[in-house]
Amino acid sequence: MTDADVSSQSGGYDVEQFVDTPDYDLICTICQGVLRCPVRAACHHVFCKKCILQWLKRQETCPCCRKPINACMIFVMFKLSKSIGRMKIKCKNEIRGCAATFALSEQYCHSLNCLFELVPCPYPGCRAQLLRRDLEAHARHCEHWLQPCHMGCGTVLSHRTRAQHNCYMQLKLQYQAKCRNHGTIAAALQKKMRKMQNTMAHMKRQIGLICESLQAMDELHKVEEDLEEGSSRSTGARFSSEG
Repeated sequence: MTDADVSSQSGGYDVEQFVDTPDYDLICTICQGVLRCPVRAACHHVFCKKCILQWLKRQETCPCCRKPINACMIFVMFKLSKSIGRMKIKCKNEIRGCAATFALSEQYCHSLNCLFELVPCPYPGCRAQLLRRDLEAHARHCEHWLQPCHMGCGTVLSHRTRAQHNCYMQLKLQYQAKCRNHGTIAAALQKKMRKMQNTMAHMKRQIGLICESLQAMDELHKVEEDLEEGSSRSTGARFSSEG
């Protein structure tokens, strides 16, 4: 791993983005950028934290004086980091027309609102990349534009359907569709009820037949008992006469 390799993998702040040329003491000797999260080694040399940690993976010596460095013996320089954070920088979108300058610590907040920031179109399916300042104008013509009706009818509109949209007609169509749906459900329920009624009628007939069959079997059983009783009486009478 060469010094150039270490520099390409790390990252102090780009010197060119600062309004005023930074002091030489604020430059990381590894990446040649302005110190990002500056740390001091035991030999008092200062580097970007990420840069020196990457360097120490290669060799545990200071890249300036070659004295041994222990990764546990490097200290973050908070005051220096705050001082660097107050330095003025130019917007990264200067090439696109942004002339704003601000403290380095405000860079993220500025990027969230910078009118010259390149942002994607927010509508699903659209792959356009455009400046934030042009986003509103793009949205008025984007073919992927979709928004719910501002009158609150719930219809999702596109540019093509927005001009012809009529809330009253849309709600009427929705009501009619619901009525048809309810009618279909009611018809299905009535069909099920008729089927259940037919099933119950069939069960009643079956129960009636079973009851009639049981009653007939009961009556047959009684007739058999009467016949047996009569037969036993006549046999007894015959035995008594013979005696």
